[in-house]
Amino acid sequence: MEDYELHTLPNGIRIVHKQILHTQIAHCGIMLDIGSRDETPEQLGLAHFWEHMAFKGTEKRRSHHIINRLENVGGELNAYTTKEKVCFHASVLGLHFEKATELLADIAFHSVFPEKQIERERGVILEEMAMYYDSPEDALQDDFDQLVFQNHALGSNILGTPETVNAFTREYLQQFIADNLDTGRIVFASVSNDPFAKVVKMVSKYLADIPQRTTTRQRKAPTHYIPQRQTVERPITQAQCALGRPAFSLTDPKRLPFFMLVNLLGGQGMNSRLNMNLREKFGLVYSIDASFTPYLDTGFLGIYFGTDPKKVNRAQALILKEMQLLRDKSLTTLQLHQTKEQLMGQLAMAEESNQSFMLMMAKSVLDINRVESLPDIFGEIRAVTAEQLQTLAQEMFDPAQMSYLTFMPEN
Repeated sequence: MEDYELHTLPNGIRIVHKQILHTQIAHCGIMLDIGSRDETPEQLGLAHFWEHMAFKGTEKRRSHHIINRLENVGGELNAYTTKEKVCFHASVLGLHFEKATELLADIAFHSVFPEKQIERERGVILEEMAMYYDSPEDALQDDFDQLVFQNHALGSNILGTPETVNAFTREYLQQFIADNLDTGRIVFASVSNDPFAKVVKMVSKYLADIPQRTTTRQRKAPTHYIPQRQTVERPITQAQCALGRPAFSLTDPKRLPFFMLVNLLGGQGMNSRLNMNLREKFGLVYSIDASFTPYLDTGFLGIYFGTDPKKVNRAQALILKEMQLLRDKSLTTLQLHQTKEQLMGQLAMAEESNQSFMLMMAKSVLDINRVESLPDIFGEIRAVTAEQLQTLAQEMFDPAQMSYLTFMPEN
């Protein structure tokens, strides 16, 4: 039995739903396959600007009506932008599910982008940029994207630049949506205690009349990666460091084994090899993280940490040493078993969050046209061999293919 049900409206918009009988909360969202990588150089930050402006007025609501619509009944309304997606989502008591659905449809498809609100929100986003710039951990990740994906939209900051944001107008927003909106690349996802037939009927009331639209937009994959090494002085007291490289795409069969390998190296567990070595054994860092982000046509491996400026070289050497160990030495049977069990446990716990599961369903339907069930994923994990992981380590942990970005304190 599937964990979800799927229906496609005549205009191409898909509805994916999971019924959970014991919950009193409904989580729902509209996810569009549009992100910052779809912007031209003059549009940098426009997808994120649209996400903000969607809340500032529709054909029948002003901004304060939008804010209060769900807040007044204890609900939450939110949105986010990524390199490849824009998402509007809400969480409410189940009896207000339809109210949330109607509001999401209104802000996603009927926003009017008032000129006065554009000017106000421009200032808000410029302040958001300043906030991120003052946070070296956040700025490091944005700048490292640009270093790895040079001259490609995946390397651009989702917030844009002060120059582009200052130039945005209502016409910019309308043209960007017209160029990129494709109803076949839109998903409404929900988790609630309602049966699927009721959800389809309710959602159809607000989304079935959206005109069918298609786009000829084609995303270009990054090419010609050249490893880079860059050091930048910043007004900080601790060195902030990143290293990594391009990795596997969403549809690459190596994606899941590589995710397992990165999780072993520096994932969320306190027992990751990098944490046990750099923090627990040598006390060089407070935290260190390795992450793998797959995109439609490529992927990204990033390792991030902060340390004393005098200890940067030693920390980087220890990271490369851990990578080399995974290249040189195959996991034992026990190590492989523990690696698999840890990852399966982490995935199962992540699925306990109904909101996270709702968002995951939307993204999965857009990316691979299905939602992978936990038993299926567990089956794939159990099938991974130590030899596969070692081969991947030899391919992906090549020191010569790593890029480095370091923020060093001034003077």
